[in-house]
Amino acid sequence: MDSLIWVGGAGAVAGAMNALAGGGSFVSLPALIAAGVPPVLANTSSTVALYPGSAASAWAYRDSLGGVGDVPLRKLFFVTLLGGSAGALLLLLTPSRAFDFALPWLLLAATVALGFGRRIGEWVRAHCRVHPAVVMVLQFFLGIYGGYFGGAVGIMMVAVWGLLGSHDLKRMSGPRVLMVTVANTMAVIIFIGAGAVQWRETVVMLVTASLGGYLGAVLGKRIPAPIIRFGTLALTVFITVMFFLRTYG
Repeated sequence: MDSLIWVGGAGAVAGAMNALAGGGSFVSLPALIAAGVPPVLANTSSTVALYPGSAASAWAYRDSLGGVGDVPLRKLFFVTLLGGSAGALLLLLTPSRAFDFALPWLLLAATVALGFGRRIGEWVRAHCRVHPAVVMVLQFFLGIYGGYFGGAVGIMMVAVWGLLGSHDLKRMSGPRVLMVTVANTMAVIIFIGAGAVQWRETVVMLVTASLGGYLGAVLGKRIPAPIIRFGTLALTVFITVMFFLRTYG
């Protein structure tokens, strides 16, 4: 019972974080591991538990969807679908011990994206432009990352789309949320089909994450953006350091 209370609380925090600035998996995944769920199973369960919030966001953006640069939305959808499927299958084939060693580095990549993704995206948009085919290849690999782990993958996608000369961040919000949801959808289907979900903890976290998402949306209207950003980044850095110490210390 104590572990379920811990998981439920973490789910509420994760849902609020996703509504405020992203990075909810930084809380949900460690909480499931701390509750005794094996690392790979914790990652799959975290993805399923946080999925409804992502899907709801995609639905909210349904009227503002469109292609990115010269790449039609349908093509982005297709390569992300394939990448997300490949990433989910790759995760299921990864030995738990190997994933345990890789996890701190995945968290570090997501932390860097959360902390510097916007600046990197601005630099990319100002200095680089590539052929759409290159962006499609990169999008496929981001889909793999999304299905495998997915931390801050939306920010990474926006940075990559900047290679096409796309400068309107608001216009990219719809495609970004949709592509993240596409990768997560395939992952959720594959994880559930493979029986790779710890349902007791997942259901508790799913409910509290949904409530936390609503609360986060309300708080987001009242808390200044710099405070939200600083708090999110501080928490992600702390958790990343703790996982490096846990794994390699």
